[in-house]
Amino acid sequence: MRTIDVAEITENIQEMCIEANHFLTQDMDAVMKSAAETEKSPLGKQILCQLQDNLRIAGEDMIPICQDTGMAVIFMEIGQDVHFTGGNLEEAVNEGVRRGYVDGYLRKSVVKDPLIRENTNDNTPAIIHYEMIPGEQVKITVAPKGFGSENMSRIFMLKPADGIEGVKNAILTAVKEAGPNACPPMVVGVGIGGTFEKCAYLAKKALTRPVNVRSDIPYVKELEEELLEKINKTGIGPGGLGGTTTALAVNINTYPTHIAGLPVAINICCHVNRHAQRII
Repeated sequence: MRTIDVAEITENIQEMCIEANHFLTQDMDAVMKSAAETEKSPLGKQILCQLQDNLRIAGEDMIPICQDTGMAVIFMEIGQDVHFTGGNLEEAVNEGVRRGYVDGYLRKSVVKDPLIRENTNDNTPAIIHYEMIPGEQVKITVAPKGFGSENMSRIFMLKPADGIEGVKNAILTAVKEAGPNACPPMVVGVGIGGTFEKCAYLAKKALTRPVNVRSDIPYVKELEEELLEKINKTGIGPGGLGGTTTALAVNINTYPTHIAGLPVAINICCHVNRHAQRII
């Protein structure tokens, strides 16, 4: 049994909120640079180069890479042999978000009630997903999610008879309807299977997988590659102004489902696809 003081969780999440809002992950940085080199549209290439300039300035001057610093989504993968001390874990997570957004001078975008709309002024509460795993480590993923792209996400409750072609059509429909509103080039997270809420979780979690890592399930890997090609042929392009780079990756997660259903969720993220990961 390993003991972890929740103060360590708070400290790491505080740092990760700031990190994710100022710096791309290595895989996202590499794919963005590659897109700027391979984009065939002159206007599209210009936009991608401007995005590179924005990212450089953000890193050098410690300015957020996007003015929408998002709602904090936290994935906690907790080893079953870990025992937390020093306080309540959920309170510690939210305290880390509060400190990250207040001390890091990040925009506070969370309201207490979805209809009354009073700002909490510290970007809490976070959206927290817990998962128990073997071992005595804790893996934390902080993924600030802006709502320009979040609002473009979709869930389709397909019939089993719709099959893989129905899944492809659902993904392409979501991307085409999103168009420029999702700040392309985008990363497309897809969840297939489970239930209504499970497929949405799968899609959200898919966005945190490195964009240069494909599924280890052969047919899913083929589907990811096929959909990326088809999305980039839509011509939406960088900034929605045309081009050959509409998406940087399509990441798909699957899960068993009921004999009567085929749930599909598409969670789209903009070109920064912010997230930070640490193992404690």
